Amino acid sequence: MIKFTGRKAKILGTSKYIPEKIMTNKDFEKIVDTNDQWIVERTGISKRHFAVDGEKCSDLAYKAAVLALEDAGLTADQIDMVLVGTNSPDSLFPSVSCKVQGMLGAVNAGAIDVQAGCTGSLSALSVAASGISSGIWNRVLVIGAEVFKDIIDWKDRGTCILFGDGAGACVLGAAEGDEGFVSVRLLADGTVHDMIRLESDEDHILPIVKMKGNEVFKFVNTIMPKFIKGFCRDSDLTPEEIDFWLFHQANTRIIDGVFKRLNVSQEKTLINLPDYGNTSAASLMITLHEAIESGRIKDGDKVCFVAFGAGMTLGALLYQA
Repeated sequence: MIKFTGRKAKILGTSKYIPEKIMTNKDFEKIVDTNDQWIVERTGISKRHFAVDGEKCSDLAYKAAVLALEDAGLTADQIDMVLVGTNSPDSLFPSVSCKVQGMLGAVNAGAIDVQAGCTGSLSALSVAASGISSGIWNRVLVIGAEVFKDIIDWKDRGTCILFGDGAGACVLGAAEGDEGFVSVRLLADGTVHDMIRLESDEDHILPIVKMKGNEVFKFVNTIMPKFIKGFCRDSDLTPEEIDFWLFHQANTRIIDGVFKRLNVSQEKTLINLPDYGNTSAASLMITLHEAIESGRIKDGDKVCFVAFGAGMTLGALLYQA
């Protein structure tokens, strides 16, 4: 675990951008052998949004970025760095962050993509907080954005029902008081890298998402509670002392299981999985915006960001609101 020892990085503004196209569970009944009850019971998902034809990851990221800058009361030329967590870039290179930097006219900013599965935006937040804490940057735009519709196997009922497209963003800046990011821990277990992967096969020329769903479920329910308890202990807290949890929206059964093992009430979190599905690296950023916008996160709250993803990767980030 790392504690940010320099100046704190605080959240100045947040946003989300959700594409208009919606696919309900009923829509999936028409293309794969599934039904609404089966999907809801196993995932908690009722619907998800997808980018329209021609809409790329950089487009979603840009739209979220514009709204976040507006919420922060800043212009693009005041940003020092653009960080984008994504697993579905427009292309291998140039990066989504470079495209967004250009679209925004953020002429004074650098640009980096962070690829860490669904932990991508949490990892990007940790990079931003570290840069601000050390004095390298003063203001950082962090975006989580995904367009999974082009990398889904639409014939695999075990994966195609899970994912959705979307983007969320926030602007971080240097804090003068106690508000800001306090500590972070990032961990990986590359020995199980094949649990969630992107690869082509004899039926698909372009790479698609492949996942060992049962193994992922067991891994997360076994590893995450221990990981979170250890992070809280090293941050001189117990899980019960966290006021609000921002949890990666992957599966309601996973969230239920982890919270039970932590002995924490789900009243301390926000679940939007039924409306969006798993938006991968965008998930945490969308949830952050909705939690702030709805007033669920209050001044003085201790907020814990938690995510896991392909790799396998794990991350926890403590924020003092």
